[in-house]
Amino acid sequence: MQPPPVPAGCQSMYAPLRRVLLKPPRAAYGSAAQIAATWEALSYPAPPDLHRAEAEFDRLLAVFHDRGIVTEMLPPSEGTGLDSLYPRDAALLVDGGAVLCNMGKALRRGEPGALGAFLRTLSVPILGALSGDGRLEGGDVVWLDARTVAVGEGYRTNAEGIRQLTALLGPRVDAVLPVPLPHWNGPREVLHLMSLLSPVDRDLAVVYERLLPVPFRTLLLDRGITLVAVPDEEFETMACNVLALGPRQCLMMAGNPRTAHRLRDAGATVWVYEGAEISQKGAGGPTCLTLPLLRDPLP
Repeated sequence: MQPPPVPAGCQSMYAPLRRVLLKPPRAAYGSAAQIAATWEALSYPAPPDLHRAEAEFDRLLAVFHDRGIVTEMLPPSEGTGLDSLYPRDAALLVDGGAVLCNMGKALRRGEPGALGAFLRTLSVPILGALSGDGRLEGGDVVWLDARTVAVGEGYRTNAEGIRQLTALLGPRVDAVLPVPLPHWNGPREVLHLMSLLSPVDRDLAVVYERLLPVPFRTLLLDRGITLVAVPDEEFETMACNVLALGPRQCLMMAGNPRTAHRLRDAGATVWVYEGAEISQKGAGGPTCLTLPLLRDPLP
């Protein structure tokens, strides 16, 4: 019997989170032998420890469960690997369904199809998929409001991908804003727009200002958004990657005390989780580890 449809809709970065998809480490990593065979090719600084990763993941799940957020677990799938721990990059949820991405990182090309197949088991409609030369990763997609989306253009998302996304979104949005990303440390090191920006309320965002393009920073300020600046020493520990569980309700990786303090000074509540294995080694913070399926509509 087909399960009842899972309500889907997520054109916000900070509306109250109700349902979220994650992939457990064992489902992503497979066995210790698979980790040993693939971590270097994926540019990990060291192989993840599966048992420690599972313990970190369980504590992260507790944050969601304690707040009544429903979690869906993505199963193992052939053609995916360690990076599939980060489902945000493979799809984005919009009003009425999902858009499947087309990964800029070649070793991740199997992830959107696997994720799409699972979403279909939940009766989440697939509205379309990026194809051909179009590249798009969900970590480059940032909703500034329900009708305005910024998309980073860099090594993981290209102009053709942004063009295809714009066509797929159609009347669901008023504006798709390309944001050029810097070279930074080159194509082998992940740098998404979410590496530089995390909106946590209508008028509050965490940013790493030194890498923000000047026109985009000006646009944020013109929209009345207060910028919480990440200090240099906390950029590499992904202080800029913050998942909003609701307006000014922030989840971030432990080890970023200055950014957490600045968020609290701005009126935010901050929860932290240990992410040495599940975040630091794969360069994926809490937004990367989660694909929000449903957030409350905002007035």
